[in-house]
Amino acid sequence: MNTTGIFKKAAILVPCLFFLVQHTAFAQTPIPGINLEIGGSGAEDGAATSIKLLLMLTVLSVAPSILLLMTSFTRIAIVLSFVRTAIGTQTMPPAQVIMGLSMILTFFIMGPTFQEINKEAFQPFLAGDMPQEEAFEKASGPIKVFMAKQTRETDLKLFLEYRDTGKIDSIEDIPLTSLVPAFAISELKTAFQMGFLIFIPFIIIDMIVASVLMAMGMMMVPPSLISLPFKILLFILVDGWHLVVKSLFVSFS
Repeated sequence: MNTTGIFKKAAILVPCLFFLVQHTAFAQTPIPGINLEIGGSGAEDGAATSIKLLLMLTVLSVAPSILLLMTSFTRIAIVLSFVRTAIGTQTMPPAQVIMGLSMILTFFIMGPTFQEINKEAFQPFLAGDMPQEEAFEKASGPIKVFMAKQTRETDLKLFLEYRDTGKIDSIEDIPLTSLVPAFAISELKTAFQMGFLIFIPFIIIDMIVASVLMAMGMMMVPPSLISLPFKILLFILVDGWHLVVKSLFVSFS
């Protein structure tokens, strides 16, 4: 299976997994049973089935990585990690909390996109009204629209020119093999820009505390030890988590 095929399959598999998890978790819908039969009617059929199963397992194994690169998860996780580093609380909140919150916010931001994929591709495919290849194409459309909206033109142009893709007339014509890495580096740049702005007020507090300690002759006292309570207090007073999450929502609007 080539890279393009993996990206196309992930475009429908990842949102569908999200959709199923969301509905089983909140609607308490029972998970359907899966019957796995080993063997086939003939040698050729059995070999083809084994190959398809192997390819499907391969797609599922890379699905978490593709999830990180095709949704809002990357930006959210990096920005929340910057918040923890800027405050200087080391392990508070824990990494598990940051990853969990990033996943929940990803559900929320990507909800309309996943619902469109479910309506236009997943449900018709389950009902047998749409073949597999057409379902993959339909599923990749909303994902492409979301990623293209968040991708910088210079980043996308870099990958398109490297592969000599040619003229692109619409978002649907952009290959996923070029759009996904362009979206990923655009997300990294945006996340680092937001992280820089988050660092500024906390650096100012560190500089003020360090200057006061030097003026008082307390050069042996670590400035971070004194500034940490003030940074936490500032973050609480301005309702920092609300502002950070609101900024993330605005950045994706």
